[in-house]
Amino acid sequence: MGALPVYRWRLAPDGLATRRQLRALGLRPGGQDVAGQIERPRRRRGPLVAYLYRVDAAKPVRPMTPAKRAALTKANAARRICPACNRDAGYVIPPSLGMCGACAFPDEQCAA
Repeated sequence: MGALPVYRWRLAPDGLATRRQLRALGLRPGGQDVAGQIERPRRRRGPLVAYLYRVDAAKPVRPMTPAKRAALTKANAARRICPACNRDAGYVIPPSLGMCGACAFPDEQCAA
C-alpha cells in the first residue's frame, strides 16, 4: 500500500470530502478506505490533518430509528442530572466539574 496523497488546505480535488462535508451532503464514508488527507498549517504544534473520502463511494446516512432517538434522549437527559444532589441542572454538566455549579462551588453567592 502506498502513501496517502497529501493536499494543502483548501486545495483538495473535487470528488473528495471530509467526514463533515459528507455529513452535510447526507452521506457517510460507508467503510471505504481513506483516499487522501489535508494538512492545515499550525504555528506551534504541527499540522492539523483531516482525512478525505471519495464522494462517489459514500453511502447515505442511516435514518434515525425511534429506538435510537429514545436512547439518545435518555442519555442526554442523564448528562443533566447532578450526581451529588440528584437534581436536573438545566444544562449539560461539564465533565471537568463532574457536578452542577451549585454543588461544585457551594460558597459562592448568586450574583442575581
